Amino acid sequence: MPELPEVEVVRRGLEGHVVGKPFSAVEIRGPRVARRHVPGPDDLAARLRGRLVAAARRRGKYLWLELDGGEALVIHLGMSGQLLVEAADAPREKHAHAIFDLPDDRQLRFVDQRTFGGLQLVDLAEDPYGGTPVPDVITHIAPDPLEAVFDQVAVGRAMRRRRTQLKRALLDQTLVSGIGNIYADEALWRAKLHGERPTERLAAGAVLQVLDHATAVMTEALGKGGTSFDALYVNVNGASGYFERSLNAYGRQGDPCRRCGTLMVRESFMNRSSFSCPVCQPRPRVRK
Repeated sequence: MPELPEVEVVRRGLEGHVVGKPFSAVEIRGPRVARRHVPGPDDLAARLRGRLVAAARRRGKYLWLELDGGEALVIHLGMSGQLLVEAADAPREKHAHAIFDLPDDRQLRFVDQRTFGGLQLVDLAEDPYGGTPVPDVITHIAPDPLEAVFDQVAVGRAMRRRRTQLKRALLDQTLVSGIGNIYADEALWRAKLHGERPTERLAAGAVLQVLDHATAVMTEALGKGGTSFDALYVNVNGASGYFERSLNAYGRQGDPCRRCGTLMVRESFMNRSSFSCPVCQPRPRVRK
């Protein structure tokens, strides 16, 4: 699933190409893309047709288009969802599940090869953290490190009170949103901390340092268009990001650590993988 930098790249593309424009026609192809919209795809298309896109917004990994009338089109990218802005006469992609006609003979297309993503029309609600209104289905999601309302000190305190493993806390979207498996591993490598370190035993400064590194690495990734391991992670123009060339931890098992030269290792973590240096990031000692 794309993480904060990849979703922000898409959001910026939507802001430049779609915001301020109406959907003159909407085609929803098949029920799966609209499965979160209970009345079904025909109702979703009818309710979107003619709507003006007022803003493109994001919180963590969540992306939505704010529409006139106080509603939001939440776009779940899933594992392979793409939003592409193309000429209306461009060949239709095989997995184009939703097509939105824009002015100037262009279209916004939602393409999803693995069909884990989808569209959902919901009401906007007051943000419990004091930011701009958010879709009512994500009011439980915490602000991300790039938001103005993000309170790093408060997040650090909450992480230490949670009494969990450090990487689990970084991935907990109710504590801090936007950080996924890739950037958690990168932040932990930079902080020289193993992901299994108990949060309650860490000094406040250490937790804040990890959050600083997470913010820094995601900002750097954003500057390079995000991380694209295959052709599925692209911006609205179809271009891939290239931050994977700068990764220090994720996916580098068997390669030398760029800090000490020790071979990087891969460990199983929550049905995923964690990558770390066994010397720079020693596993925590088990208390008897």
